[in-house]
Amino acid sequence: MPVLDRVELYHVALPLPAPFAPSWIPGTIRTAHTICLARFVTEDGIDGWSAFPAAGRERAGMGDLLASLFLGQDPEDIDLMAERLHIMAVGGNVNWWLEPAFWDIKAKRAGVPLFRLLGGTHDRLTLYASGGELKSVEARCEEAEKRLAEGFGTMKVRVHDFDEAVDIAHVTGVARHMEGRMKIAVDCNQAFRLTANGPAPLWSLDRAKRFADAAADAGLAWVEEPLFGDWHEEMAELTAHARVPIAGGELHIAGFRELARMARMGCYSIFQPDAMWAGGVAQCLEVADVCRTLGLRFTPHCWSTGFGFIVNAHVFAASGFAGEELYEYPIAEPGWLPEARDAIFTAPMVHENGTFAMPTGPGLGVTVDEAALARYGRRFFAASRREVSWTPSVLG
Repeated sequence: MPVLDRVELYHVALPLPAPFAPSWIPGTIRTAHTICLARFVTEDGIDGWSAFPAAGRERAGMGDLLASLFLGQDPEDIDLMAERLHIMAVGGNVNWWLEPAFWDIKAKRAGVPLFRLLGGTHDRLTLYASGGELKSVEARCEEAEKRLAEGFGTMKVRVHDFDEAVDIAHVTGVARHMEGRMKIAVDCNQAFRLTANGPAPLWSLDRAKRFADAAADAGLAWVEEPLFGDWHEEMAELTAHARVPIAGGELHIAGFRELARMARMGCYSIFQPDAMWAGGVAQCLEVADVCRTLGLRFTPHCWSTGFGFIVNAHVFAASGFAGEELYEYPIAEPGWLPEARDAIFTAPMVHENGTFAMPTGPGLGVTVDEAALARYGRRFFAASRREVSWTPSVLG
């Protein structure tokens, strides 16, 4: 079996068409979508790609570690690749987002899309529109009307106010406006705290219960991440209390073991692990199997990069839940659009009347545009089994 012969790392900054203020990072305004892009190449020339959000130089020093752990190894031995990623994690570098690159190679060698390699049969996913910013009730209603006209039957909004009455008014307002024409879900973004640029509310169990009661009365489809991610016992109590499905699980970097334990505890009704954070493709599919056994729901989170969207789409299409659940479609006009997020690819991944057609090409089914990479990216590390090139100066 051909082994890994080369690894390359790039910092890429894709300009956004307008400023974007993500609700989960208070005080932050993004004008560019910045990512760390990784490319692994086998000795016979098959490459595997993946990418992860990157603010700047935080991954500039990881190249030597990747070269020493992965070059000369069989990329199709996913268990071995996961073991090497775990070695990195023990050393303080959690990088599950690299695991899909090895699946990309494996499926390319097999000549099939990854979801087919994994046994998936659903080649078209039904989507829900997933907004990413805080808005007034009026603006939310306008957004919901537009998404409905585009073919979406469900839209997810965000709340993040210190005053719980404001949060409740936002979700009940848009739900009542849509009058059953569209389902409304809500992401509370309480599972993690990103307060480097501004303060954020921290919900108590009692507040989460009151919000869940209001969400149920308003007929919401689900309430996502209403409690801090490590509060397993409180999550289970909330889910048992709630008359609306409680969802979450996207960024649990311990992966399958923690998420399976949470499933057995009854922490969520809907599990939403993201393969880029929560253990990679293989572990997320194991989570899906546990959910099926326990009668729970499953659909991955995918708000990160274009690679995050397509990797988790393959997970979902292979999970057995694609015919039952909806898949997330991030869109937050005017700043966050698929066309801008996916400018590194030869074609953006856009919906068709609220559905997404899975790619038919081998591997992940996306192609990095070399001209776009040259325009927006800078390689800061490259290594083969023969030589190493480390150039951190390109980052600034």
